[in-house]
Amino acid sequence: MKISQKGLYALEAIMTLGHHYGSGTVKIRDIAMENDLPEKFLELILLEMKNARIVESVRGAKGGYQLRRAPSDIYLSEVIRLVDGPLAPFGDADQLRSLIASDQDHRALYEVFLKVRDSAAKILESTSVADLISRGRAGKTSKSKKKKDGAVLAIVDKDAASGAKTK
Repeated sequence: MKISQKGLYALEAIMTLGHHYGSGTVKIRDIAMENDLPEKFLELILLEMKNARIVESVRGAKGGYQLRRAPSDIYLSEVIRLVDGPLAPFGDADQLRSLIASDQDHRALYEVFLKVRDSAAKILESTSVADLISRGRAGKTSKSKKKKDGAVLAIVDKDAASGAKTK
């Protein structure tokens, strides 16, 4: 499973807001600096999450962004679907079920794709922002490219991290 750079930025921002949950708002500049993210791009991402009612903004000198719900009530699947669309690279579940029903020659293949999709969705739908925070932020002391490519992707793409061939 692949996740876009925008999706990674969204998850990093949500985790930062989760760390600050209950202690007031966080300015975009601070979120961007803490995670080494481009501030202008982060503004667009947070606006999208605000419109989806995941975060809220407060105006003024003490303004910024904060989560609308507790980190335990925000799941990775919600953020990824908002930013990147369907969770699986094989299409959504309804499309796959339709292919299973209509394409007898390739039914077994589509059934495997559906199982992969369902497994990925189950993990992302049962992992909350609070779960990630309680596990700690891997690579937080490093602001390097390795952190961007490894920390979140390792959670999402376990096969690639273990050296298995993926495409």
